[in-house]
Amino acid sequence: MKEEIIISGFGGQGVLSMGKLLAYAGLMEGKEVTWLPAYGPEQRGGTANVTVIISDKKISSPILSSYSTAILLNQPSLERFTPKLRTGGTLLFDNYGIIAPPDRKDINIYRIDAMDAAANMKNIKTFNMFILGGLIKILPVVSIENIKKALFHTLPERHHDLIPINEAALLKGMEIVKKI
Repeated sequence: MKEEIIISGFGGQGVLSMGKLLAYAGLMEGKEVTWLPAYGPEQRGGTANVTVIISDKKISSPILSSYSTAILLNQPSLERFTPKLRTGGTLLFDNYGIIAPPDRKDINIYRIDAMDAAANMKNIKTFNMFILGGLIKILPVVSIENIKKALFHTLPERHHDLIPINEAALLKGMEIVKKI
């Protein structure tokens, strides 16, 4: 098993955090992992992306020119990374901020209305947890249990009171993801 994942959107959407949680959960499962973040000069509001590779075997390089899975959270990311998704790959997107939805026929496309769900929960900061829950539902590269455990290790202790709402968002994300 080897998943080469790109997560891309605006800074502040939790892009890097999603990648960190995936990587940490992969490590807890004894898998080989790389986590390679990239962001513009503005962390909040600028473009941000992270490449995460999770594998059962050694990883030769964290730098990729194509991906097996893409989570794309805004139109610029969709335009930049959809062509780099391999045939048969998986694309997950939130419709919020997407003007022209993806239309490739050679990949599996999933939509999750995470921004709407986060607004209904009255906590926009859970947006990325809905997305991550949706990803784990369609691509169980790591277990949801280890994602939950990773929250304790990646969130500062002062924010551990937010873990229950993040766990709820993860589980709801698993319910609301839809294949297009």
